[in-house]
Amino acid sequence: MKRKMTREIMAGNVGIGGNHPISVQSMLCSPNGDFEAAKKQCEALCAAGCDLIRLAVMDEASLSVVKQLKQVIPAPLVADIQFDYRLALGAIEAGIDKIRLNPGNIGSEERVKMVVEKAGEKGIPIRVGVNAGSVSQRILQKYGSACPEALVEEAMGQIAILESCGFYDIAVSLKASSVPMMLESYRLMSQKVDYPLHLGVTEAGTAYSGTVKSAVGIGALLSEGIGDTIRVSLTADPVEEIRAAKEILAALELDKSRAKLVSCPTCARCSVDLISIANQVSERLSEVKKPIKIAVMGCVVNGPGEARDADIGITGAKGEGLIFKNGDIIRRVKEQEIVSALFEELKKMDALA
Repeated sequence: MKRKMTREIMAGNVGIGGNHPISVQSMLCSPNGDFEAAKKQCEALCAAGCDLIRLAVMDEASLSVVKQLKQVIPAPLVADIQFDYRLALGAIEAGIDKIRLNPGNIGSEERVKMVVEKAGEKGIPIRVGVNAGSVSQRILQKYGSACPEALVEEAMGQIAILESCGFYDIAVSLKASSVPMMLESYRLMSQKVDYPLHLGVTEAGTAYSGTVKSAVGIGALLSEGIGDTIRVSLTADPVEEIRAAKEILAALELDKSRAKLVSCPTCARCSVDLISIANQVSERLSEVKKPIKIAVMGCVVNGPGEARDADIGITGAKGEGLIFKNGDIIRRVKEQEIVSALFEELKKMDALA
């Protein structure tokens, strides 16, 4: 698929737009002002493959955490600012790498200009973030309700505020909990501007339902070449957001750096506990450092046969396991040893981190 070429912005050492890979974001949910909790969560996110980490900047305690995190966390940090322009200025001084801002809710034009000028001096980009629930009353009255056209008009108005200050290091998001509204909003916006787009379905839901909604919304747009950075918003541990985002990118073959796991849905021919085995392999997939294809199959019909193109795979066979490479069986093991034997072979292939 061909991605739309957008202008490039830099959040720390992570490029967004242009020819840069699609980056993955998440947001801290640790208690405000708790540095140790924030640090622990950041470390877990980085280990899962998060490219940018956002945190709500609410007060001086938040700013203190930003300063401390910048000393120990390699991933760029994004400040989520609402209403108080002084917190935006404070975040910039604290070393933040990017700001998520609604220019319309932080006061006068002079205050906006102060934030924009300081961000420009430091080379800090600003994401204009519009949600279906935050469209101004004026625009809601014009359209009757939140709709794709309303979200786009709201975003264009906020972009105009930044551009009037001579600021163009901008990313844009137009999120809604309705997938159809989110899809059409981004499609309309993509036709109007060349700023990089931050994709997401807001308030998507719990880990299961939210992942499905996000995969449909984010995945559909990415398949059309729209989108430069993504966040899967889940009512769950933020690490789950990264896992879901990575799977979306892998499914569209937009991230070819990771190992790919394929597994069969099982049937009466399956003679091992394939669900448990597949889950164990999936949990350990982050240990695999090479972009290889790993198959977990339930029987010899689906094993070396249908999964012949896998670099390595395992399949059940009457209470035991077969390990195969490129369709050829190389080893037989007991069922309870299948996963450990697979990773022994991966180690021999120098495929483990």
